[in-house]
Amino acid sequence: MVLAFSVPVSLVASCAAEDPLAQQAAAGDGKNYIAGDGSVTEYAEADRGEPVDVTGSLFDGTSVSSSDWSGQVTVLNFWYASCAPCREEAPDLVALHDEYGPQGAAFYGVNIRDEQATAEAFERSFGIPYESFNDKDGGVLLDMTQYVPPQAVPTTIVLDREGRVSARILGLADRGTLKALISDALAE
Repeated sequence: MVLAFSVPVSLVASCAAEDPLAQQAAAGDGKNYIAGDGSVTEYAEADRGEPVDVTGSLFDGTSVSSSDWSGQVTVLNFWYASCAPCREEAPDLVALHDEYGPQGAAFYGVNIRDEQATAEAFERSFGIPYESFNDKDGGVLLDMTQYVPPQAVPTTIVLDREGRVSARILGLADRGTLKALISDALAE
């Protein structure tokens, strides 16, 4: 038995027209991500809670833990190669790495989707100087799920010297904004 339902098209269209996420889902463009809105959340030192507990493997097989970052500001950028905003922000992330790496900020990518060859091609194309986690299994994403919505890619997290989240950008990271967030964390 096949059941058929009829939904007034005007009702569906009016709901989708008011909801940007519904519009993205209905677009049918196959991009497979929900773009963040670029919102920035800063966490006051008193409200940061416990340090994050992250463990994962880089594409070269090196195991990395958040305990390795103790005493340094760390930037985590969640990305994958076919994500258009990820491609757009890559040159800014490289520039910020080059500026703040010598000042003690560590940068890591967290690739949530790609095979190693695809991730490495992206990194070569954009001259990414820092390593990325191979997170196809979602381990790092799961560790950070309190701060990183699973489908909001890219997302960029700034950790303070104690390993606590000091700031988050959902969606495309504006270079000036991320620069200020990293500078603030380094100045603490």
